[in-house]
Amino acid sequence: MASKGGGDAAALVVEPGSLLVAAPALLDPTFQRTVVYVIEHRGEGTLGVILNRPSETPVDEVLPSWAGHTSRPHAVFIGGPVEQKTALCLAALRTGLDPAKVDGVVSVNGPIALVDLDGDPAVLAPRLRGLRVFAGYAGWDSGQLAGEVGRGDWIIVSALPDDVLIDADGDHWGRVLRRQGMPLALLATFPLELEHN
Repeated sequence: MASKGGGDAAALVVEPGSLLVAAPALLDPTFQRTVVYVIEHRGEGTLGVILNRPSETPVDEVLPSWAGHTSRPHAVFIGGPVEQKTALCLAALRTGLDPAKVDGVVSVNGPIALVDLDGDPAVLAPRLRGLRVFAGYAGWDSGQLAGEVGRGDWIIVSALPDDVLIDADGDHWGRVLRRQGMPLALLATFPLELEHN
């Protein structure tokens, strides 16, 4: 199932900056009730990070020089099951800045960019509204994601820049669905355990 915001029936294609929202019936514990931000989508496959899975590890334990610049909570987020010892960092640039003209970042979509964690945070941080560090990522081989979307595992919606920086205390999965309007907003009411429906 794919939809644009507001319940438009036109299909939204997967592209950098799209969100993959786990359908209520997707029960795989790795992806259940997740919101995945797509960083790259090409013929060879798709790469993204899970936005709503904070770990218990504070950023200052792994990347102390970046810890003071991360958005709340200041935890490393579990980006996905692939290469969990690899850190990725997404940031939202300040209004009016072009990622193509900022050293140390690679543009993803709009103000959202990947950050080079080997760079100097003191130089880059003033150009950012916030950033999030992820351990690992979610990846799909060529055609794999299309099969999962076709099976109804994922709902494709457009991301807002603040989705990358959202505080994990709330129900980000439900908030993203509710803002799509009807009928997708109804999916946010599905109980976690279907026998309670």
